Amino acid sequence: MFTKKKVMIFIFIMIFVGIIDFWVFNTIKSSFLKTVKTNQSKMVSLISDAAPRETSEINSWLMQMSKEHRDIDLIYIYGVPGFDELEVFYQSENLITFYQAIENSDDFDKGIDYAFYIEKFFSPNQYTFNGQKVELVFSPVLDDSGYDIEGVMILLLNRDQYANFSNLLNIFMIGTFFLIFLIIFISQFFRDPVMGFVILILFVIVGVFVAYPLFEAVRLTFLKEGEFSLETWKMILSNRQYLRALQGSIKLGVYTATVSTIIGFIFAFAVTRTNLKFKKFISTMGVLPVISPPFSLTLSIILLFGNNGLITRQLFGLRDFSIYGLGGLTIVQTISMFPIAFLTLSGVLQAIDSTLEDAALDLSAGRFKTFSTVTLPLAMPGILSAWLLVFTNSLADFANPLLLGGSYRVLSVEAYIEVTGLNRLGNGAALSILLLLPTMTAFLVQRFWVSKKSFVTVTGKPSMRMSELASKPVKYALATFIGIIIIFIISLYGTIVAGCFVENWGIDYSFTLRNISEALQRGAKAISDTFTLSIVATPIAGILSMIAALVVVRKKFAGKRVLEGLILTPFAIPGTLIGISYILAFNKPPILLIGTGVIIIINYVIRELPVGMEGGVATLRQIDPAIEEAAQDLGADMPTVFKTIVLPLIRPAFISSMSYTFVRSMTAVSAIIFLISARWYHMTVLIYNFSENLRFGLASVLATTLIIIVLAVFGIMRLLVRQSENLEKNFNV
Repeated sequence: MFTKKKVMIFIFIMIFVGIIDFWVFNTIKSSFLKTVKTNQSKMVSLISDAAPRETSEINSWLMQMSKEHRDIDLIYIYGVPGFDELEVFYQSENLITFYQAIENSDDFDKGIDYAFYIEKFFSPNQYTFNGQKVELVFSPVLDDSGYDIEGVMILLLNRDQYANFSNLLNIFMIGTFFLIFLIIFISQFFRDPVMGFVILILFVIVGVFVAYPLFEAVRLTFLKEGEFSLETWKMILSNRQYLRALQGSIKLGVYTATVSTIIGFIFAFAVTRTNLKFKKFISTMGVLPVISPPFSLTLSIILLFGNNGLITRQLFGLRDFSIYGLGGLTIVQTISMFPIAFLTLSGVLQAIDSTLEDAALDLSAGRFKTFSTVTLPLAMPGILSAWLLVFTNSLADFANPLLLGGSYRVLSVEAYIEVTGLNRLGNGAALSILLLLPTMTAFLVQRFWVSKKSFVTVTGKPSMRMSELASKPVKYALATFIGIIIIFIISLYGTIVAGCFVENWGIDYSFTLRNISEALQRGAKAISDTFTLSIVATPIAGILSMIAALVVVRKKFAGKRVLEGLILTPFAIPGTLIGISYILAFNKPPILLIGTGVIIIINYVIRELPVGMEGGVATLRQIDPAIEEAAQDLGADMPTVFKTIVLPLIRPAFISSMSYTFVRSMTAVSAIIFLISARWYHMTVLIYNFSENLRFGLASVLATTLIIIVLAVFGIMRLLVRQSENLEKNFNV
């Protein structure tokens, strides 16, 4: 691909592009500075013309000018230089030292000379005043006739905003050149330019919306009063309270991930690999916990099993029982997060070709032997991916530990309190970054293990039938276990529904319908905004996650591990840090997005991209690359291969990705609470506000409304995006 002719042409084109790029942006900069200079000259004239001619009025006039023009500092020299005794007036005391420093300079002499001849003088040199860059301007103050000089006005114009604009243009100039360089380089030297552009786009997305905000957060941890300092990290790493919180986070994450993955696998196995009845109902109940705000289940747990809970105190009269702490957190996080494992594993188990299972059974292997030696090993990439996703989600969760943690400390809550309670952004960012250590460790272990084995089962002709691996006793045991979990889930959500019709849960249990009308009236805008933003984000995240999975599994290129790690990173950081990072990164040029709906959609996509990618990666590892290679050999380009070959085969994972993105977008809390604005609001923030103000009835109505909306869209999505016929299974009884 690299020939001498191509390299020479490439160098010539880039030299030409560089010259054009520099000329265009330099022209823009010159035009801007010329316009600024013209406007400044007019403003200087207006200020000079407005200067009083009586010395008794000058001080009050300077005070008035300081209020009207906060970015301008004034020094008024009253009298004609060389003829009168000069009297100097200052707008502020800080200007005395500045005036004394420039009084004997060449710029001062030139400025006085220009003013004497009734001309303005803009100093070509830069000065610093009060820590800001300023431009020095000398302007004559004329008498009433307009022909004779009466004094000289020295203006200090703030240049920071113009310097920032100039720097912004330089950034765009370099960025434009670099982007064109990459486009031409990929077009000239890549065998598959389309895939090269896809990889470039993925790098740009994670670079701008993951690496850049994270860099801003990391940079903040090394700053103390605007200067470089290691004080924040020294304090964090030497504080036993924070180290215990880190240990507590890891312990809770391991417990939650392990139990959630087991429950998720049982649900997924029952739905995809057995002929149990009521599969749709089981699937619905399996995803129900993830479609509500995380603190809703926590409140239900407290109301049912808390110190004054309906079950613990009212029914059983328990007084020493406490749901707070590690045990209660494990329960509520498991119920909240096992749908992550279920959604991931259902797509993986459904995509497994049952030919190997049939072969094992034909060779007289028992059902348990077939399951343990064939099905379970083939599902292991999905199991590890599910465990990793739940683990990272548990580490990042702060809503549940904040309400149910009690004396049990976790790092996410410590970070949340540092940011929102103590306003120590650097400490909160450092604690949140510390959570990346266990997450990245688990990620590297998982990737190392998966890379050592092959899990290919879909080779082009998957079996249309599936053998029943579960015997009747096993199916009864599965049904009983799933039934217990479902009953528990229903009891939790029953509490939420009951709260819609209770005057004030825990205080006044009188029946009422007032909550419904009041909640829907006050939450109409929040419902509309949340639904709109989630619907827009869902297909974007679904398609992007499948493309990312294809690139990670099928392509080899420099920086693949970096790309994969950056895509996974948002799931490992607390949402509070994401929100703060986005505010730091996108509340200033060159990317000003705070206050718009776009930043919320971007947050949805970036935050939930790891789930879709992990599901797609686990499924793609089971599909033989020879299928795609055959299509390419027949002349199909990469987009055609992806649309007609890959996407149909990974459709279960694709549907799961979109479903998960939608429900998580509808129920997001932590990062969204920092990104909402008067124009775009969110249901979960309103639910949280109602709950915090003990308006549990209104919170219950909105939570129930949210569940109904999500279930309706979830069902429509399943009907419109039907399962691939190649992956549909019939059971051999």
